[in-house]
Amino acid sequence: VYLVALLSNGLIIAAIACDRRLHTPMYFFLLNLSLLDLGSISTTVPKSMASSLWDIRAISYAGCAAQLFLFLFFISAEFYLLTVMSYDRFIAICKPLHYETLLGRKACVNTTAAAWGGGFLHALLHTANTFSLPLCQGNILDQFFCEIPQILKLSFSNSYLREVGLLVFTLSITSGCFVFIVLSYVQIFRAVLRIPSEQGQHKAFSMCLPHLAVVSLVISTGMFTYLKPPSISSPTLNLVVTVLYSVVPPAMNPLIYSMRNQELKHAIRKVI
Repeated sequence: VYLVALLSNGLIIAAIACDRRLHTPMYFFLLNLSLLDLGSISTTVPKSMASSLWDIRAISYAGCAAQLFLFLFFISAEFYLLTVMSYDRFIAICKPLHYETLLGRKACVNTTAAAWGGGFLHALLHTANTFSLPLCQGNILDQFFCEIPQILKLSFSNSYLREVGLLVFTLSITSGCFVFIVLSYVQIFRAVLRIPSEQGQHKAFSMCLPHLAVVSLVISTGMFTYLKPPSISSPTLNLVVTVLYSVVPPAMNPLIYSMRNQELKHAIRKVI
């Protein structure tokens, strides 16, 4: 899975960078999405692979903090970027005549920088707050990488209220982004259904449905990981859900976005 993620995301980055016809806002966002996917999966999987191959189950305190920060940074920035991409699809389909005005080069750079910056601040807040807690319940994490719910289990039961409050704040921002994405797609689907030709509808749906599928997978599995009650928690369930939101999307995103995109497939073939 890791090799598939490396190869597919690397091909998309190379294809978009080398083909001038793909120097448009949609592909600019897709290039940044591939960079974030490479970063997120490279933060967790290589360490897990090394632990399995050499049977070394330890990670340093600083290494754990760095891994948590980088993973939160990439995964948060990716979600904010997916929100920006839904706005891009909304403008492209519902207001095509204003596309160049609303999403020019400067606007694309600014919104992408805001997504990366938002991910950085989100990761910094959670990492600093999580590792400021006194950890007294041992040093065993029941997961293949350093994850906030597993670290909180090592702290005093009454000392992680600050992190819970921060998680609630993050949840409110995430919910706001999700509502924005849903409203964007409601408008998109209404506009698509008014397109007279079936070919036009098919092209519009093929552009939007993959994006919506990726967003739904990331949100549902991520929220389940952080909000599930302890009564339904088990090592196997935790592992499966964590893999679904941390490993599967970086490997599947390139396949989902390029499956029905003839321009991108042609550019990838040229790169190969």
